[in-house]
Amino acid sequence: MPASLPIGTRGSPLALWQAEHVRDRLAAYHGLDRGAASLKVITTSGDRIQDKPLADFGGKGLFTKEIDEALLRGDIALAVHSMKDLPTQLPDGLCLAAVLPRADVRDAFLSPVAPSLAALREGAVVGTSSLRRAAQVKRARPDLRVIDFRGNVQTRLRKLAEGVADATLLAKAGLDRLDLAAAATSVLSVEDMLPAVAQGAIGVVTRTNDAETREVLEPLNDTMTEVAVRCERAFLAELDGSCRTPIAGLAAIEDGAIRFRGLILSPDGAEWHNVEMTGPVAEADAIGRQAGEDVRGRAGPTFLEKLM
Repeated sequence: MPASLPIGTRGSPLALWQAEHVRDRLAAYHGLDRGAASLKVITTSGDRIQDKPLADFGGKGLFTKEIDEALLRGDIALAVHSMKDLPTQLPDGLCLAAVLPRADVRDAFLSPVAPSLAALREGAVVGTSSLRRAAQVKRARPDLRVIDFRGNVQTRLRKLAEGVADATLLAKAGLDRLDLAAAATSVLSVEDMLPAVAQGAIGVVTRTNDAETREVLEPLNDTMTEVAVRCERAFLAELDGSCRTPIAGLAAIEDGAIRFRGLILSPDGAEWHNVEMTGPVAEADAIGRQAGEDVRGRAGPTFLEKLM
């Protein structure tokens, strides 16, 4: 074990929970005091931009750029992220060292005025910062008005209570981790709301050449989750998915095979193309790429270009 393992993380309550969870897992596996791994909070571009849609400022790297830079400088030994925030291509010199067991992949519906998305009054306001959720809401209910809804989980709950929106959608895993599951009015099935690629999974990134830290992190890796997430991220990479692209994907391993479901939508939900493929677990990456090729081919050459 290294003498110290400074862990980089964002400062939101959920990010801190995830970093502490990794620290606890490391301490338990290696028989260490929790103090051997310290947390270093790093503010990212995504944290600083609070008054405008993130899609206006680029891709997924908004929540990882400054943490990546701290890793490459050697200020921290590892970084803990929600896997859905990680770009499909990590910066040179960094690698994904562990993916922890996945939590609930579903989205939760939260509203003080309706028991479900279907029960919202005509013209009701749904707040979300996710283009994926917004597009699927509009596909199901074109009459609803969707507004940008930024902030951490607690901030969004406060905005909802203040009446800024009639409803919002949040990851069930995040609510569970923060002991806020009771805030969910209902939970959407993956058939009604296909989740984000890698939703519910926690990833740990370190330097490619730091063999000592990679070895320390190896026992934390959950192979089943890693394989499923690789399949989903291959789909996303094939479509060059960014924060401007409403893309959803979910892979599950069942009876020795991997089943993948993917979806791309126009931002207004008026046009969408889905794909489903099943194959050997050993071909998870290839299945994700093939699914991306298939759905892109059926959508046509201009569909994704219009979203970039």
